[in-house]
Amino acid sequence: MKHLAMRHIAALMLALPLAANATTPATAPAAAAQALPSLADFFNNPEFSGAKISPSGRYLAAKLAAPNGRERLAVVDLNTNSVKSVAYFTDADVGSFRWVNDERLLFDTTDKQLGEGDRRFGAGLYAVNRDGEKFRQLANRTWQNFETGTHIKSNLLPWYTYMMGQRGAQDSEYVYVNRSVYNGPGDWGATDLLRLNTLTGHHTAIQRPPDTTGWLLDEKGEPRIATTASKGKSAIHLRDPKTGEWRMLVDFATYTGGKNAFMPLAFGPDGVFYVVAHAGRDKAAVFKLDLETAKLSDKPVVELAGYDFTGHLIFSNSKLLGVRYTTDAQGTMWFDDTMKAMQAEIDAKLPNTINLVTPPSHAETPNVLVESYSDVQPRITLVYNRETKTLNLVGQTRPSIKPEQMAQQDAIRYKARDGLQIPAWVTTPKGEGKNLPMVVLVHGGPYVRGGEWGWSPQAQFLASRGYAVLEPEYRGSTGFGDHHFKAGWKQWGLKMQDDIADGVKWAVDKGLADPKRICIAGASYGGYATLMGLVNNPDLFKCGVNWVGVTDISLMANGHWSYVSDLSDMWKEYGIPVLVGDPVKDAEQLKATSPLLQAARITQPLLLAYGGADKRVPLYHGNKFRDAIAPYNKQVEWIVYEEEGHGWALPKNRIDFWTRVEKFLGKHIGAEAKKE
Repeated sequence: MKHLAMRHIAALMLALPLAANATTPATAPAAAAQALPSLADFFNNPEFSGAKISPSGRYLAAKLAAPNGRERLAVVDLNTNSVKSVAYFTDADVGSFRWVNDERLLFDTTDKQLGEGDRRFGAGLYAVNRDGEKFRQLANRTWQNFETGTHIKSNLLPWYTYMMGQRGAQDSEYVYVNRSVYNGPGDWGATDLLRLNTLTGHHTAIQRPPDTTGWLLDEKGEPRIATTASKGKSAIHLRDPKTGEWRMLVDFATYTGGKNAFMPLAFGPDGVFYVVAHAGRDKAAVFKLDLETAKLSDKPVVELAGYDFTGHLIFSNSKLLGVRYTTDAQGTMWFDDTMKAMQAEIDAKLPNTINLVTPPSHAETPNVLVESYSDVQPRITLVYNRETKTLNLVGQTRPSIKPEQMAQQDAIRYKARDGLQIPAWVTTPKGEGKNLPMVVLVHGGPYVRGGEWGWSPQAQFLASRGYAVLEPEYRGSTGFGDHHFKAGWKQWGLKMQDDIADGVKWAVDKGLADPKRICIAGASYGGYATLMGLVNNPDLFKCGVNWVGVTDISLMANGHWSYVSDLSDMWKEYGIPVLVGDPVKDAEQLKATSPLLQAARITQPLLLAYGGADKRVPLYHGNKFRDAIAPYNKQVEWIVYEEEGHGWALPKNRIDFWTRVEKFLGKHIGAEAKKE
């Protein structure tokens, strides 16, 4: 591995001033008829990503694509608009990064030119000054010494050391990092917390409770909360900053929660502890928690109509300024009048986009970071100067995407057959809206939120090819209240599947979808739902696309001797029996809802794709299903990306896969099908 720190280079990106009346990508006038955007426009890696403003607000760091395709770390001096490439590698990409202080950055690596099965290195850990000086490796990338049994003495931290997702104090060369306890391949223990000097590499471990899985730093950037999990129980522990001793605040069931359950959110500048909890409500909200009594405040600090709270608090100069949240889309609630006024100024300059404003943590300049996007505009990054009231365009994730060619996305809700309201996202091709071929895109998880309003590569690609896209947030999806989540327990292939079918009927009744040209598609759980949709509703779905999909619930729960799964033993023992189905008590239900055992009932055209290195849904799932359906269905297309894991990490494979999908859909519900 070779690191290159360049002190004198040509500008890597342009900081282009935008006047108040300037035209941004989101407001560009409609162009003349143009060729369809290519698959690469949607599925290549972003050209610019991850911009973060420095604690003072004078500098901006971001990842940029180098000429050889590798992503490097660059820093912009916002006073002079000068740019420096401060770190890149010849055999890896810069991965995650964050500011240690105004002079120094911490980062790790990834490899976007290798699939999961071909990767032989960890993320490593590195630090460098904003001018490219004092580069230092802090953690190893290789795990060879563990696999061979040799003992290599080194002052580097082991490869299983990782960055935290929290910014820390940002006032010294120290940071906190995580080190997972490594017991051997596939066997991970608790998560340690280390205080690390990014200049010297010296580190000390923080005393922790047993079975720690997560940490929260307080308003001073010091460890204050530890979350533990063992035998299906989670607990929240509080650290005494004077003694370093821990005491438990509350415990609850890891996968099903309980009346005392909460999720730590943040400590305010005044030491107030904010948490996210249901507190007997259907929708989770932000509360204050009394650290002495572990009691929640009577009223929530922030609650969102129709949605569980998801987001974070925004602090600057030791003051709580506002809160970032997600409802149908992301938004910001400012408590500070100055920030409210600034948001209004920015929104007036960028009226067609959502504009997310992030102030520096220790602001000494008038600069704030602005990230703008819409359903037709991929994210762009700008810097706003609150004194001059000017915007500088810094970078675009996908500059080749033309907003005037993109499709409108709408957040809707439809009623399931038992009356439950199902949220969904509908993307309609540009200039069209009636009797269209439609793809029902089912999200994975399933116990996650599927999406939000904004530019989506998959939905926009399908819409660009003339398909309406329906993405239902079927019961069991999170983010829409406790009732919606719990209504999905043990409903794989049953009511969760009915919700998807009811969405199709809604689209047909609205005149949006042609009932004879509808395909179902999805990955992971979405792949499972694709197969069960073809089983349960052959009259609705003319074809299916399943990638990395579960093909049998019992196989997922019990595994097979021929592969190693990355599903934890605790999830299998305490989560699956309650949320999905007990392999013993619910055996008959799991048989009836097994695509593998129902394979003979699937006669529609089907595209199957799996990753050869997938540990979440191992290739065995796909192979068993392919063999089971072969005698009954001759319209099955099969592809394995040998180096890929649970999804397609490599652009070449994403492009190849969606090329196949485009041809498959065109044949069965697209232009070719319409001619028949």
